[in-house]
Amino acid sequence: MGLNSGNASGVNEMKLYAAQTQDTVMRTLNFDRFKALTFDCYGTLIDWETGLLNALRPVLAAHGCILEDAQILKFYSELEPQEQNPYRRYRDVLANIVRGFGQKLGFAVSDEEAEQLPDSLRNWLPFPDTVAALQRLKKKYRLAIISNTDDDFFTETARHLEVDFDEVITAEQAQAYKPSPAPFLLALQRLSLPREQVLHVGQSIYHDVLPAKSLGLSTALVYRRGFGATTPVEGEPDVQVPDLKTLAKLAVK
Repeated sequence: MGLNSGNASGVNEMKLYAAQTQDTVMRTLNFDRFKALTFDCYGTLIDWETGLLNALRPVLAAHGCILEDAQILKFYSELEPQEQNPYRRYRDVLANIVRGFGQKLGFAVSDEEAEQLPDSLRNWLPFPDTVAALQRLKKKYRLAIISNTDDDFFTETARHLEVDFDEVITAEQAQAYKPSPAPFLLALQRLSLPREQVLHVGQSIYHDVLPAKSLGLSTALVYRRGFGATTPVEGEPDVQVPDLKTLAKLAVK
């Protein structure tokens, strides 16, 4: 992705920080106390940013707008929270975000163009390490999804993940989007476990770390390439890893 171009020093710093964090985690966090892992889906398991960019670039290009990947993701991070409150289905959120790009950049978006982003979601693919990591984690833990999506969208996505999740909680079911606590509370209700036995895994401090920690859950931040398409906020996860493969190695000996 263009987001990573020319950023070798930043990547090296991220890897160094992640390695230091992992060393601390291995000394201080007892993964054996967890009975279930809950996962954000898009951005953590699925390569959300690549999916967004591949869908949005053609629409922008058709109207003469050629933006850097980082700028597209920044606009997205500003538009998404506005469309998620009050609650509406994620299909409508995504379509309205495309319309929001048009408003920001001064062009009219057709209904067909607006649907290109939600229609693309079924084809968004997992990160290369996702499936193997989930399969390894499944041997030891109950696995659940807590995702800002519609039920039918996740049904399409699930076929790429090749793991049977014990619970799936969507924004559609909770009638609210993370960072609202509602999806997390619904997950805890269905898992019927003490909060100290649940680790939430996500790629966003805003959507995942802060709300999960506010409810007493431990959190793992999967910091692959930054927070491009999410609202930037400060917060400290209990665990930071560069990918799911690393988390699986820490959690399953």
